[in-house]
Formats: sequence, C-alpha cells, structure tokens
Amino acid sequence: MKKILFVCMGNICRSAAAEAVMKSFLEKRGEADGFFVDSAGIIDYHTGERADARMRSAAAARGYNVDSIARQVRREDFEKFDIIVAMDNSNVAALKRVAADAGQMAKIHKLTEFLSQEKRIKYKMDEVPDPYYGGPKGFELVLDMLEEAMPGIIGHLRGLYPGITLRTKARYSEIPIGTYSAMGCKPVNSL
Repeated sequence: MKKILFVCMGNICRSAAAEAVMKSFLEKRGEADGFFVDSAGIIDYHTGERADARMRSAAAARGYNVDSIARQVRREDFEKFDIIVAMDNSNVAALKRVAADAGQMAKIHKLTEFLSQEKRIKYKMDEVPDPYYGGPKGFELVLDMLEEAMPGIIGHLRGLYPGITLRTKARYSEIPIGTYSAMGCKPVNSL
C-alpha cells in the first residue's frame, strides 16, 4: 500500500482539499484500497478543527467531501509515508528542517512538480497559492491545480516519472518573464 501525505500551512484549506481530491480520484479509478491518503499542517494553530468552510463549500460543489480534521506534521510521518506533497516553497523548507536524513528529504515534493508543462505555463506560478485570505476564485484555482496534479502523483509513485525533483530555474525558461500570480506568489522567473 502506498501512503501519501499532503501538507500546507494549517491543514484547513489546500492540504485538506488535496486529501479529498486524491481520495476521490482513487475511488473513481477503483484503486482506493491500494493507497492511504492523509493531510497535515506545518503549524498546530488549527489542530482539531474542520477544514475552512469556504474550501468545504467549493469542494462540495465539485463532489468532494473535505472531512479531515486538522493536525500538525509529526516526525513519524517521514517514516510512515512514501511521499509528502507540500503546497508551497515555505512548506517544503519547513519539512526539510524536520527531515532526519537524505532519505526522508527525498520524500518531500511540491505539488506543482506534478503538473504538466502545459499546466505550469497556464497557471504561471510554481506554488499552490493559499486561498485563506482571498475570495472564492482562490479556492477554485486551488481545486483546479489539485485535480490536475493527481495523475502525476500516482504516476510518480508507480515509477512512471522517477526523475521528478524540485523544479529549477531552467525548467521554467519557457514561461514569460514577469508573470505573477494573482494570489501573490513569487514570479516563476525568480526561482
């Protein structure tokens, strides 16, 4: 059984939704029994809380049930999970500070690594933006990105994309300089 952990800052928006989207993706493919999917946050501020009501509502409109209860990342998660998928650069950095060795660090990936080249160009960002302080469009954007990344994550776990590593500046050379996220992410040309 493959084990996937999604991580964002507080585990009430992006990672909670990623957990629900992945579970639905696997159920639709008849593969839910072969995977364990969970989510967690870098900080413990929201521990014990349900996901943000706006995210639950946006996800429900697409048929997803975001029912996880927020928790903080634990050291044992690095032993338990095959892959740890972070939503942004600050999440990746925080996870790397907790990882005990190179093997654990190799489990850490950023969700945008699993978007196709076409989708990376479409979104013009290298992170999944945090919709917490924004409006409804932010939640929709997050769900779009999550849905589009799920096949790549599963493919990576199956060894179909073994070379995926954290993106470098050279891999974004085809994206026009000066493209910024409407959600406030760093421009991709600054990587």
